[in-house]
Order: sequence, then structure tokens, then C-alpha cells
Amino acid sequence: MDFSYSDEQRMLKDMVDRVVADQYGFEQREKIIKSDAGYSPEVWSQFAELGLLAVPFSEAAGGFDGGGAELMVVAEGFGRGLVVEPYLSSVVLAGTFLDAALDDDTKAEALEPIIGGEQRYALACYEPAGRYDAHWIETTAKKDGDGYVLNGQKAVVLGGDSADRLLVIARSSGDNPSASGLSAFIVEGDADGVSRERYTTFDGHRAAEITLENVKVGADALVGEEGSAAKPLQHALDRGIVAMCAEATGAMEMACDLTLDYIKERKQFGVPIGSFQALQHRMVDMRISLEKVRSMTLWAACSLDAPEAERRQRLAAAKYMVGKAGRHVAEEAIQLFGGMGMMDESSISHYAKRIVLIDHYLGDRNYHLDRLIDQLTEESAAA
Repeated sequence: MDFSYSDEQRMLKDMVDRVVADQYGFEQREKIIKSDAGYSPEVWSQFAELGLLAVPFSEAAGGFDGGGAELMVVAEGFGRGLVVEPYLSSVVLAGTFLDAALDDDTKAEALEPIIGGEQRYALACYEPAGRYDAHWIETTAKKDGDGYVLNGQKAVVLGGDSADRLLVIARSSGDNPSASGLSAFIVEGDADGVSRERYTTFDGHRAAEITLENVKVGADALVGEEGSAAKPLQHALDRGIVAMCAEATGAMEMACDLTLDYIKERKQFGVPIGSFQALQHRMVDMRISLEKVRSMTLWAACSLDAPEAERRQRLAAAKYMVGKAGRHVAEEAIQLFGGMGMMDESSISHYAKRIVLIDHYLGDRNYHLDRLIDQLTEESAAA
């Protein structure tokens, strides 16, 4: 099987690498993180002009109909630069949900502002009681005339601090943790009854805890049919996992490169510490962990259109490997850098933070290991 990139994918990779190199030097990134917005509107506009925001969307939505491999190329490049723009939250999660849930006749109009960089969305799905279970939804959607009234709380909504619109997953019928009865609603970020507790995450991104208290929305706020949100939600989360794994791959690659450069320069006993065989072995082990993650991510990215059982298994395996191998690379990088690796002024500490935090988004390694075991157990029982 040929896993090399096509000419178009190589061109996309080169473009992403160039824009990240130009816009995301370490000092530039630090200024962006400390800004009020927490991201750069100028960089976001540039992403839109280059067509990067259109990559994962269907042609009917006005996108480039990119698959898992194209999404991997973009996210891996963003991982190398530790990009903090809300690509995952607005484009990959909320955007691909809308692409999957809306009819071809309506999705282009709905997604045009996202592709053009004019509006930012955030997927408000996970809840405190549900932890990583996307189907454990206690937020309610009650009929109110022609519209609905929403009540509930959402936890760690990525990009939810400043999103123009929230894509809220609420339960209109059924009991937890049933996938049936879930509905999706577009809610204006400044709507009456919406309160946001904004914060910066440990890895420099922005998120929010969101409370919805008697939020009234019209019938036009409902995305797709009532009670049918589970399938497009899984569609979006699958792509989110691929993007997260790919971003981890890019960040791990940079962590390995930075560590190798450091041990070549850092001297002890009059010689570079990179000449010590024990450290060379540890450096090789880091590269092996990186290649494990890269291979598993590519496998998962190529499985987005596979049958459900096969897709679930591969995505869970990839996310588990990111959690396990990613932590190994992060910890080894910090140890080989020594005290320098713990300093905020050192870029390696920021790569380590991002790699470790990626494990906790969209399900950590223990959660996905359980999913993988359950999947294999079901297959064994069926056989």
C-alpha cells in the first residue's frame, strides 16, 4: 500500500509549512497567546484566504472535499507551529457537524461564513457529568411554541470563550446515555441566558464553561431534524480525533528535533552530551514513539469512510497511542533538556504541554483503551 502524499497533498503541506514558519515564530506565538482574543485575527484571515478553512468541507458546502489525509496534513503543520487559532473548534468540530447534518441545498449558505473566516463557531457538547461520553447529555431542549427552551451546562468548550455562535447539543427526548433523542441548535454567543466562564488552558488555548439558562431559540435554530444529532456528531468527533492525533504528530516531531539540536550543543565534561551512547538510545526511542504515532494517525485518517466498527477501532487505537507515546516523548524531552525544559522561556516546555494536553481532549488514552477493548470483545463474541 502506498502511503506517500499525492502532488496536491504535498503542495498543501508546503503551503501550511510556509505560513506557519512565517507567522508562528516562538515570540510571535507568545504575543498571540497573551492578546485579549487569544488568537490572531490577521492569521485567521490569512488561513481563510489560502483556503485552509475550506479543506475538510464537501464541495456542496463550498469546500475542497478534503479527506482524512488532507486534514492530517493541515493539522500536523499546525502542530509543528503550536498554532492556537480555533481551527479544531470552529472548522473541524462545529463545521464538519454542520456539513454532515444539513441538506446540500442549505449547507453552502450556512458554512460560507466559516469558510470565509467571518464567523467562528464552537461545539458545545461535553458535560461535567458525562466526562468523555458525548452521548451523556443532561442539557434539555423543551418545546416552546414553534421554538425551544435550552437549559444546561457545557464543560471545556474549546473556542467557546469568543465564538460568535455555539452549536449546542441538547437532549430533546430519551434518557442518558442513549444516542437517540439528541438534537443540535445554533445559539448566538451573546444570546439572553448564555453565560461563559472564559479561561486559558494549560497549553495556551482558550476555552469556556458555558451555562444555558432558559435560552429561547426559534425553530430555525434546530440543525437538521429533531433527535437526529448523534450521527453528524460522531462524524465531527471522528474528524476531531484525526486532527488531534495529527497535531500531536507535528508537535512530537518538533520536540524530537529541538531535543536533538540541544544535546548536540549542550556540553558536559568538555564534550556534547549527544555523544553519550545512553542519550543516543533515548533519542532513538523518542523517534520510535513519534513514528508509531505518525503511522497510527495515517491509518486512522484513511479510515474515516470505513465501516463503523473498523473506523471506531482504528480511531481508538490511534488516540490511545497518542496518549501513551506522546507522554513518553514529552517527558524524555523535558529530562534531556534538564532545568531548561521546565522554563516558560524555552519552547520545548510549550511543546510538552501541548502534547500532554492533547491526550485529554476528545477522550484520554484510558477512555479509548476501554473503547478498543469493548470493540474487540464484541467482535470476539460475535465470532
